[in-house]
Amino acid sequence: MIQVTLLSHTPNPIRSLYMAYRTCYSTLTPQQVATRIEDDRITEAQMRQFIEERLKTGHASPLEQVAFEFGISGVSRAFSHQFVRHRVGISFEQQSQRYVTYKEGEFPYTVPETVKKAGLAARMEALFGDLGVLYEEMVAAGVPAEDARFLLPNATNTNFKITVNFQALLHICDLRLCTRAQWEFRRVAALMRAEVVRAVPELGKYLQPKCGELRMGYCDESLADWEACPIGRVRPHREALFRLYDQYRMGQLAPLRDEDWAAIEEKEPAGSGEPY
Repeated sequence: MIQVTLLSHTPNPIRSLYMAYRTCYSTLTPQQVATRIEDDRITEAQMRQFIEERLKTGHASPLEQVAFEFGISGVSRAFSHQFVRHRVGISFEQQSQRYVTYKEGEFPYTVPETVKKAGLAARMEALFGDLGVLYEEMVAAGVPAEDARFLLPNATNTNFKITVNFQALLHICDLRLCTRAQWEFRRVAALMRAEVVRAVPELGKYLQPKCGELRMGYCDESLADWEACPIGRVRPHREALFRLYDQYRMGQLAPLRDEDWAAIEEKEPAGSGEPY
């Protein structure tokens, strides 16, 4: 079973993030800003408001000064191959198959729900059982674990301890909370988000798929993928936005008609006996 635990994070991340932003936009020194925070001349509410306004501008580098540490377990090697593609702003330590030898050939693994629904889980697990027997025979014959591991499938479970800064975590969630992301990665990203929301809700709310209202706000995947997306109906596609912009730019937007103005100026909805 996949488990994600927030082990620690930057102490007082709102203060750290505020000071990083304020250093960029103030004649005050960081020491002077810190003193004003300590004596409450700068309040928590003011810091949050300032951060929210800066985030709207897209100024992202200060986000790198807030970090989160996670323990992640019960994920597959199929997931881990994708996870380590994220290389900027994140540090990984992963369970080794070279130094960890599975006793009696028993290794943990993940069987996808699609395999279970297809009625093939028993055959998959039986095959893994045979692999475990051969793995144990190899180890017993003197084959080192680093070579016996060549036998292990992508379904084999692994564990991580990671440190990731907030900017990198935003990027991960942009991509991996999208409904097009692989289900296992989407589950891990959702669990990471839930942990941050519990610990620092002011920042956790920004962890969304890239189409989220606090991120891009629209979908930039293919039109076919957008049409197939279960949340596509509440998120515009980029082509619709570009089409609207082109119509505006070329003066092709349809002008408001008399009936449109009548609807706008209507004081009472049709069929309603009460005013707005």
